Amino acid sequence: MDDKDILHNIDGLIAEEHELRAKSVGVPGLDEAGHARLRELEVRLDQCWDLLRQRRAKAEFGQDPNTASTRPADEVEHYRS
Repeated sequence: MDDKDILHNIDGLIAEEHELRAKSVGVPGLDEAGHARLRELEVRLDQCWDLLRQRRAKAEFGQDPNTASTRPADEVEHYRS
C-alpha cells in the first residue's frame, strides 16, 4: 500500500464518518451499532494517519517507506498530543 492508497482509504473513512455524524443529529439518532461503527472509524482513521506519518518520516530520512506498518489501535489511541 502506498501513500496514495492510504489517502484514498482515509477519504472513504472520512466520508462514512461524516455520514454517520450527520445521522447522529436529531431524532432518532444513531443506534448502538452506529455508535460502535463511528468509534471503529475514529480508531481506523488514527491508524491510517499514523501509518502515513511513519511512511513520510521514513522517506524523508532515506529509509524504505514500505517497512512502515499499521500500529495496534491501543497504541495509536494513547499518543499524547
